[in-house]
Amino acid sequence: MQYLLGLDIGSSSVKASLVDAQSGAIVAQDFMPKVEQPIKALKAGWAEQEPQMWYENMSQALANCMKSSGAEAADIKAIGISYQMHGLVLVDKNQEVLRPAIIWCDSRAVPYGQNAFDTLGGDFCLSHLLNSPGNFTAAKLAWVKENEPELFAQVDKLMLPGDYIAMRLTGEITTTTSGLSEGMFWDFQNNCVSKELMEHFGFPMSLIPEIVPTFSVQGKVSAKAAAELGLAEGTPVCYRGGDQPNNALSLNVMKPGEIAATGGTSGVVYGVLGKINYDPLSRVNTFAHVNYSKEDTRLGVLLCINGTGILNAWMKRTVAPEGIGYADMNDLAETAPVGAEGLSIIPFGNGAERVLQNENPGASVHGINFNIHTKAHMLRAAQEGIAFSFAYGMEIMQNMGMDVKTIKAGHANLFLSPLFRRTLANVTGATIELYETDGAVGAAKGAGIGAGLYKDSDEAFASLKHFGTVAPEAEVAEYKAAYERWKACLGK
Repeated sequence: MQYLLGLDIGSSSVKASLVDAQSGAIVAQDFMPKVEQPIKALKAGWAEQEPQMWYENMSQALANCMKSSGAEAADIKAIGISYQMHGLVLVDKNQEVLRPAIIWCDSRAVPYGQNAFDTLGGDFCLSHLLNSPGNFTAAKLAWVKENEPELFAQVDKLMLPGDYIAMRLTGEITTTTSGLSEGMFWDFQNNCVSKELMEHFGFPMSLIPEIVPTFSVQGKVSAKAAAELGLAEGTPVCYRGGDQPNNALSLNVMKPGEIAATGGTSGVVYGVLGKINYDPLSRVNTFAHVNYSKEDTRLGVLLCINGTGILNAWMKRTVAPEGIGYADMNDLAETAPVGAEGLSIIPFGNGAERVLQNENPGASVHGINFNIHTKAHMLRAAQEGIAFSFAYGMEIMQNMGMDVKTIKAGHANLFLSPLFRRTLANVTGATIELYETDGAVGAAKGAGIGAGLYKDSDEAFASLKHFGTVAPEAEVAEYKAAYERWKACLGK
């Protein structure tokens, strides 16, 4: 047998998946812990985790997979890593972690990123970094440099969370272009680490690890890690990617114009762009996709909307008849007509929205008529409003040159709702394809590509389970009219 191991290092849990390389079937899966991993918040806006906790949970999930599958360690031919993006892990010359990781949702570094944007200039940052330095990894490191100077003096290398796990597996410290781009270190015009950004923050170039290709033998499991984890020494680590690029890989979203979307508590739309471009208002983030190369530009444009599935959950708790599940709630929403007879709901009630240039308008209900509108209208208007927020963000992507034709999504969360799927397809004109997908499985198959067991992503994901396709309908005027009315409400 030939197996591929995928590790997904999240902020909530760590997942391991063992995949049969030939059939693509999942042989075993587990995640740890069974409750959410703790996040330390010593001050308001801070968020830290111990990297050792990720490693211990990974070890336990992996051990459970090996036990339940009965697989032999020697049969694992490659390992892939997916990880929570934008975190900062710092180690000294002995590869000892110097402080807890500052993770993606920590906001302490915002002033440092803004200072870099103002000093280097918006034109430089957007044309070279494709983003504002914002609150990303480089800005987090700037906070450490100013506020913990004695600790900063001990730093040998900076890493993203996936780089840390790769270090623990192989004993080697490396990173990828994709990872450096998500940390705001990569200069896309010059195809190298940004000298201007490093000089602005006063970072020595020696802090940047060796850069390895995303799909490649990036290192091999060391004797120490093999003994700790029950793996075979010499097993190659052949892939790593941030969670959103990896989710796109998991759906085989690799070509310009393809979109990967998720609709959980927040909504994410991740599209592939085939040329260097950026949004002049920085309402979306642009990173090197997992298949980016100097010769073949592939950028991942990331749209994140905070107020999506959380609105649907709020509707279930407070508006839907008590005790009904999401499926019944979806059925009730379907009894109201398209456009909910003039009712529009703005879903942005979960904090400031980057797509709105960091404005926080809150959620709101518009056009309510006490004589005609019912719970069904409210439930429909909520799902339509969420779909409209996706479409609104995708218009920014289209203005950047992305020809949106296909939206691929996991058959989960909001995409379980036929109403939501139809609305999104009809207002965007894109065909929605639904699949059974998983980040750890995507990482495993990414490792298969990196190890040369698959010739490309099409072969790696040929076994991806397809649940169905939703094409735009012939008559979409009612959907378009409801969307224009929603945009007018947002404009107010």
